[in-house]
Amino acid sequence: MAMRSGAVFSHPARHRVAVLARQMTLPIELGIVHQVFGQARAGASADGEPLYEVVTCALRAGRVRTDGDFTVNVEHGPEALAEADTVIVISSYEDYEQREPALSAPLAGAFARIRPGTRVASICTGAFVLASAGLLDGRAATTHWRYADRFARLFPQVELDANVLYSDGGDVLTSAGCAAGIDLCLHMIRRDFGMAVANDVARRTVVPPHREGGQSQYIRHPVPEPSSPSTAVARAWALRRLGEPVTLAQMAAQEAMSVRNFTRRFRDEVGTTPMNWLTQQRVERARELLEESDLPVDQVAEQAGLGTAANLRKHFHAALGTSPTTYRAAFRELDTVA
Repeated sequence: MAMRSGAVFSHPARHRVAVLARQMTLPIELGIVHQVFGQARAGASADGEPLYEVVTCALRAGRVRTDGDFTVNVEHGPEALAEADTVIVISSYEDYEQREPALSAPLAGAFARIRPGTRVASICTGAFVLASAGLLDGRAATTHWRYADRFARLFPQVELDANVLYSDGGDVLTSAGCAAGIDLCLHMIRRDFGMAVANDVARRTVVPPHREGGQSQYIRHPVPEPSSPSTAVARAWALRRLGEPVTLAQMAAQEAMSVRNFTRRFRDEVGTTPMNWLTQQRVERARELLEESDLPVDQVAEQAGLGTAANLRKHFHAALGTSPTTYRAAFRELDTVA
């Protein structure tokens, strides 16, 4: 696709991401988008061509205040939104004081530039902007748990779930706080270019490669006390045995805990039950095998620990809304294009 003279983006072959930063923005979120998408390379290799071009824009080009003792000089105004394939709205302290469920005139003008079909996402309270624009009406969405009550009062037409890390509505996505923004960006990369690329980005960014969007965003005891038992050994043990039968009692035994204590400790640390977590890991393993091997679906199910092809299809559809065969075909098509 040819770029017009004076265009904001300079690499038309790459997926174009525009990050909208507003006054009193959180610079960590701006850094997350640039860091995560900026690491994505063709062939999941550091030597591969970048797969995304990321630019920052504001409602007006120039200095944008942050919540720190510095400003960010943003070169582009809202014109960048008109060229983007993905628009990401990061949070602002302005969201915390929002009183009316409507966009300001400058924001309305900026959103009017976004082309139909553009993917739009938010990090943290950026969801207030998406909801004000009407993009979340009748959809599932999330935001930071601290501001969920305010969000629910302003936008009763949105199906808010403040207990998840991120939501994926296809062309509109939302996430909780800063760390969940990393999860959301990795999720979009996984959708766009597959697990190998997303996992490579996660390794180089030194973050977990995948956390399910439905995982709880608020875990009461995320860091155990030094003297408290953990479940890390059991999780590592189970991950090495995804293709084998693994029971709750076996996992608890790795930590020398009772099943009851282990389950409680696991939920406090991970945000879900041990067996739900194990199923999630097996679905992730199945995705890797579907992308990277030619194994028949029944063998994928067996090696991922899901037993039968029918069981794999059931869990795959529940997690991803598609079938293993359709998923594999989509990513084979993607590899051909890349």
